[in-house]
Amino acid sequence: MERYVCIHGHCYQPPRENPWLEAIELQDSAYPYHDWNERITAECYAPNTASRILDGEKRIAQIVNNYSKISFNFGSTLLSWMEEKAPDVYEAILKADRESLDRFSGHGSALAQVYNHMIMPLANRRDKYTQAFWGLRDFQRRFGRMPEGMWLSETAVDLESLDILAELGIRFTILSPYQASRVRRIGGRAWRDVSGARIDPTMAYEQRLPSGRKIDLFFYDGPISRAVAFERLLTKGEDFAHRLLSAFSDQRTWPQLAHIATDGESYGHHHAHGDMGLTYALHFIESNGLARITNYGEFLEKHPPTHQVEIFENTAWSCAHAVERWWRDCGCNSGGYPGWNQAWRTPLRNALDWLRDTLAPQYEERARKFLKDPWAARNDFIAVILDRSAESVDQFLSEHATHELNEAEKITVLKLLELQRHAMLMYTSCGWFFDELSGIETVQVIQYAARVVQLAQEFFGNSVEPRFLELLEKAKSNIPEHRDGRHIYENWVKPAAIDWEKVGAHYAVSSVFEDYGERTQISCYAIDREDFQSAVAGKAKFAVGRARVTSQITRESGTLSFGVFHFGDHNLIGAAREFQDEETYHTMVREVAKAFSIGEFPEMIRLLDRHFGESTYSLRSLFRDEQRKVLNQILDTTLTSAEAQYRQLYEQYAPLMRFLNDLYVPLPKAIQTAAEFVLNVDLRRALEDEELDLDRVRTLYDEARRAKIALDEPGIGYALGEKVFRLTWQMLEGIFADPIDLSTLQKLEAAVDFVRSLPFEVDLWKVQNRYHRMLQTAYPRFREKAEQGDESAKKWVDHFVILGDKLSFRVA
Repeated sequence: MERYVCIHGHCYQPPRENPWLEAIELQDSAYPYHDWNERITAECYAPNTASRILDGEKRIAQIVNNYSKISFNFGSTLLSWMEEKAPDVYEAILKADRESLDRFSGHGSALAQVYNHMIMPLANRRDKYTQAFWGLRDFQRRFGRMPEGMWLSETAVDLESLDILAELGIRFTILSPYQASRVRRIGGRAWRDVSGARIDPTMAYEQRLPSGRKIDLFFYDGPISRAVAFERLLTKGEDFAHRLLSAFSDQRTWPQLAHIATDGESYGHHHAHGDMGLTYALHFIESNGLARITNYGEFLEKHPPTHQVEIFENTAWSCAHAVERWWRDCGCNSGGYPGWNQAWRTPLRNALDWLRDTLAPQYEERARKFLKDPWAARNDFIAVILDRSAESVDQFLSEHATHELNEAEKITVLKLLELQRHAMLMYTSCGWFFDELSGIETVQVIQYAARVVQLAQEFFGNSVEPRFLELLEKAKSNIPEHRDGRHIYENWVKPAAIDWEKVGAHYAVSSVFEDYGERTQISCYAIDREDFQSAVAGKAKFAVGRARVTSQITRESGTLSFGVFHFGDHNLIGAAREFQDEETYHTMVREVAKAFSIGEFPEMIRLLDRHFGESTYSLRSLFRDEQRKVLNQILDTTLTSAEAQYRQLYEQYAPLMRFLNDLYVPLPKAIQTAAEFVLNVDLRRALEDEELDLDRVRTLYDEARRAKIALDEPGIGYALGEKVFRLTWQMLEGIFADPIDLSTLQKLEAAVDFVRSLPFEVDLWKVQNRYHRMLQTAYPRFREKAEQGDESAKKWVDHFVILGDKLSFRVA
């Protein structure tokens, strides 16, 4: 009897980009990382590209790319972020799929996904098709092949969605066992009820569709999948392996597939080091010949369906009430807030449906002036989303435009299609999944809706927003001060919306703190400086100028004039407006410069008001990342005097602190606060220095430990790990120098030794990966030289082996 094992990981993060900037802004909750995409990549997606198998003494025996051995899908929007922000991880994922083609008889392990995780049964047919089409084209562009399978968001399914997948050439998808209704042998007559997850998950099934098409379905093993997700089954890889093997039964006479499906984030983010539990389970099964590791495409080729299935439509894997979690107060929630309800879900969806359906005919009417088929063009717009170059846009327009478009018409077409893109992004499932209307995921989908409203008002007038707000107002927050969807839109979302003047204001305000060149990139905007003048008087500074701003999304461009006056600290006033003419501009520059030169600061403010009207801005107008950067600069300056006082207090009473600690007497709050401030500041600065002064870091840490001072362990651990990783690069750069450089290797050895002595975790995963590559490349060459009598090489080998021991490698 043939036994197969397949593990599927659904890897997805909701799109977090600011809809106007097309970039993820700083998320403090992800500290010490910039944002949650970055944090989860570090905790999960990256570790699975180089996961460890440990021997009996907890040393690294093998490093494995898990993606090459499992079935997986990545959300298109996540891969788009990863391609730019985590290219090494992105390339490792693509490489794993290529390797899986060789491993699994020409069947790649990567599956596609509907584009932005829309709940398909709740969408109209047009959106369903575009979601599947975009997911397919995105996959082909990245992985270079046609996907055999496609993941449905939340496994939410209906026959129409399956029919669209089949129409596009998708062979199979994966569902929950609770989504199966009844089965029968192909060619047979009698149906068997399998509701309540009673379907046999060890085989593939054929679903016949209303159009006459067919699609194959796999129903994952529910109990084992739940154990992985919620019962800490990944704690021990061997236990995980045995649980997978328990899915087999000697009573079955057909080839069996034991397979599970979980969020990919289970393997490292939800469960620390879960990647290693996965790696060892697969290794244990393979090395002991207990089953064959496979993927769905290979299994289907070897063992096509023998049974037909009918599904329960409008169901999903994470809602016991069909798909109601994404439109009703069905009772499904995160469970952390007793007394809350999710009655806001229905009016939120009703508002978005109204917005979509109201604008669809208006989009179609306007777009027909430029596009042969506006909806076919929307489908093919994925080519532009994936490649924003002028060549890509021109190729797209050559295929879809009714005539040769001038530049203004091209911009109109791109903006109309961007309206449609955001009209789909606003249905991203996470907007309804959690408990509260004002949660970041729900505010994100309202932001996408606001971008739709902004573009609609530009093209179709101002009639859409008032009615949309009336509908949003019916969505009530559980938090009294947040009131309802209208309040959130008007107070959180709309103020964050960006137009040309805000981009110019950001450039103007930040130019006081940044030394911009002739051309600057700010998120998706290119800014070309045409004129810039500035002056400084003590703490005060002013700048005026003119710049051309171009959106790389819509190709829209405009020239803005700006002026900014910085009083010092956080007090600043800036202004920006559309460029009028040369005479008006030069008059403004001349008058502002004169007022500043004679110290008439109140007059400067009046001049800015006169020349720019009410278009004035402050540090609040900066986009979040630059705002934080500027505020840190201001705070560093502002805190200098406070630091001096804290440092004086700390240094004066340091001996007394040690004495009190020796007696186990609690420190007075003032002394403890001073010590905590000084030691954290000094440690941060030591880790920011170009060269790692390990003695200094060790001294500061020992002082904090003796004084029982609370340290910023996540921040210090992250900075220290990055610093040690930089040492590996320095060692690599000088590895074949003549004479052989031992100093960096010794520094790295000492740094790893110190890290291992700390009571909190410092992530050395990247350091180990770099060492492993050197173990395979440089080490054999140095060992050969050492064996030939080269004393320098011998010393290098000795220290390299010691370093490997500290990094948990056994070096032969």
